[in-house]
Amino acid sequence: MRRPILSALLAACTVLAPFAAANAAPAPNYVVLDNDFLGPGGSNIQSIIPLLNRPGVTLLGLTSVIGDDWENAGTAHALRFLEIARQTQIPVADGATTPLVNTVAETKLREQQFGVIPWKGAWGGLGSIEHVPATQPAVAKLPENAPHIAADPLPAAMFLIREVHAHPHQVTVIAAGPLTNLALAIRIDPTFAATAKQLVFMGGLLDASMMSVTGNADFASDFNMIMDPEAARITLTAPWASITCVGNVSNDIMMTPELASRIDEKHNTVTDYLKKYQAPLPLWDELTSAIAVDPTLVTKSVTAVMDINIEHGMDYGHAHIWPDSTAPKAMGLRKVKIVQSIDKTRFINDFVSQSQNALGVH
Repeated sequence: MRRPILSALLAACTVLAPFAAANAAPAPNYVVLDNDFLGPGGSNIQSIIPLLNRPGVTLLGLTSVIGDDWENAGTAHALRFLEIARQTQIPVADGATTPLVNTVAETKLREQQFGVIPWKGAWGGLGSIEHVPATQPAVAKLPENAPHIAADPLPAAMFLIREVHAHPHQVTVIAAGPLTNLALAIRIDPTFAATAKQLVFMGGLLDASMMSVTGNADFASDFNMIMDPEAARITLTAPWASITCVGNVSNDIMMTPELASRIDEKHNTVTDYLKKYQAPLPLWDELTSAIAVDPTLVTKSVTAVMDINIEHGMDYGHAHIWPDSTAPKAMGLRKVKIVQSIDKTRFINDFVSQSQNALGVH
């Protein structure tokens, strides 16, 4: 007599399952943003904005790395921005102060042998590398004033490992600077990449040689990969469930005075900060963060096998891609989703709205 009842219950569960799934809470969307926080303003700091007060998204923290600025200065700029945005509950962890292998001395030699690198970040910016110190100097006075809050006590690599293991397969790691912190996390914990949800990174510029001649040479320089090629190789060959590359697609989406004024139509400390420190640069890192939490922005992409050259020559740090059929098979290379186009209008509209609503309650 029990079998008909059991069958009826199983049938009912089968009928009700789609309704339960439809009404179930969405999976948590946790993110950690790793970046070289050159500030004030600019693409690096502004990459935080698409992650603030976004429904369904929890920003677990920021990790700072050498790149566009020295690491300690980047941490200070990030902490100060969080104060301005009243988001001081978000931790910032100090990260790598130098690349894994690349050095100031080697970069000087490379420029002598193979030509000037247009943007050298902490190692000379758009100018000369000649008098750049070999190691990180003390933080200079910040235009936006020094932060009152301190960095998290954990180093960035350990912070990343902790957060990924605290939320297995739910953490998106956004890497908008050189990949040094991620490479260190991978070497410390071989399960780190596989325990994350995905990696979304800014870099891997492709077919940029003509762009460097006909456009802005700096915008065609794959700085995040060039600064630490070995870290990029380690990171991009790790067993992530998914890797998304945001590169060339961001080069023609610019911060303009008109956009800054549009953002500041709704005054608050964040919009005033953005307008005051606006820089006429592409929204490289902002787009990377936005795609990480809203992949529907992508309108076209291609999947390819990617590698970063670590040979010390003129091609050091440059990205290469292959279709699966011709890719090298013995190097542990992985497939990467390369973003080719996005919904620019929606991205800009969203960025305006997110900037105007970025303030926290702290």
